[in-house]
Amino acid sequence: MKRIATSLVLIPLVIWAVLGAPFWVFATVLAAVGLLAFHEFDQIAVAQGVAGAGWPGMAAGLALLFTNEQFAPGPFLVIAIAALAAMALALRLRDLTSALSSAAVFLLGVIYVFGAWRCAMELRAINPHWLMIALLVSWAGDIAALYIGRAFGKHKLAPRVSPGKTWEGSAGSVAGGMLAAGIYAHYLIAEEPLGGVLAVAAAANIAGQMGDLCESAFKRGAGMKDSGTMLPGHGGWLDRIDSSLFSVPVVYAIRVLIMSHVHV
Repeated sequence: MKRIATSLVLIPLVIWAVLGAPFWVFATVLAAVGLLAFHEFDQIAVAQGVAGAGWPGMAAGLALLFTNEQFAPGPFLVIAIAALAAMALALRLRDLTSALSSAAVFLLGVIYVFGAWRCAMELRAINPHWLMIALLVSWAGDIAALYIGRAFGKHKLAPRVSPGKTWEGSAGSVAGGMLAAGIYAHYLIAEEPLGGVLAVAAAANIAGQMGDLCESAFKRGAGMKDSGTMLPGHGGWLDRIDSSLFSVPVVYAIRVLIMSHVHV
């Protein structure tokens, strides 16, 4: 019940932020959720004995999110500086055997969370409906996976990482994501070829499932069930957006690298 109630509050707010809100509201939401998710990622690292990135990591993430591309080379320079800062900050550690892992976690967290959100910002600028599809395929896929997995799931997908997931549920997730994306596109971006939309939806859903498994692996390695407790029924913010952190960059990449040059 808590899970449903939380979703009923969050989903309309997300839809409004993506499709109807002024840019500054959308950017503020991205930044706030990114900071919360990055903090939870940091805590997962700390639980595994790795020094967290803390405020320097958050500052680097915000720089990656908001650096204007007109100031070449833009985000690429931010990533390079973040890597240098991560290695320099690792020098402060008393136990230098963890210096490399600390620097790696710093940079991974920045790119993992804020790099994906930067893709979300760029995708919304191209067409907010494509960003909505990138989010929708994971939402619909999660629901389909839950019911199809319960009804037909027999073959474990990744038992060491997430024992409850099955190949049947995974296939249902792909189908559910494609169905939702197809219906959405038919009514709201009818100018886009349906075949292309379905292909993007399938790729994004599979990426989202991988994102969910990756975060589950991080938590399992840290001995944690959830990344946080702020969202009743869902756990933490990272738990809620782990799929989207993979699906959004995939949709953005396909939209920019393929669909903008080839009529799918």
